[in-house]
Amino acid sequence: MSHADHAGVVAPPPLIYAAVFALGYALDRSYPVSLRPDASGWLGWAIFAAGLGVLALGGAYLNRAGTPVNPYRPSTTLVTAGPYRYSRNPMYIALTLAYLGAAVVVNTVWPVMLLPGLLLVMQWGVISREERYLERRFGDEYRRYQARVRRWL
Repeated sequence: MSHADHAGVVAPPPLIYAAVFALGYALDRSYPVSLRPDASGWLGWAIFAAGLGVLALGGAYLNRAGTPVNPYRPSTTLVTAGPYRYSRNPMYIALTLAYLGAAVVVNTVWPVMLLPGLLLVMQWGVISREERYLERRFGDEYRRYQARVRRWL
């Protein structure tokens, strides 16, 4: 990994989630496996909307602090307020919620079955790289933040 002034993630996280979801959807076209009874589609929309809400909130806190959402740009501020008080990765929790909600909406189990692999890619290809970058960038301030706030929840 380069020590450029960004995290050097393998791909933009929304693209990772979208690609894995698309793979799950494609698998469903060939090997359909329903996830839910038809009457519970509203639950999928609710989960999806909750994910988008948390995503917007996390992005708003980054924007307010003047630090970019884009992981390929330098972080200027360590954001520890709002949803970042409870999780070091609220936007990835949000993407996971939206991903699961979308699986319920389209009524396929495949994206759910692919979720563990997706989370491994996120951990190794995104989160661990971001954490190393933030530790280099913010030093003890980031280490103190890591000590008091969990990675996920």
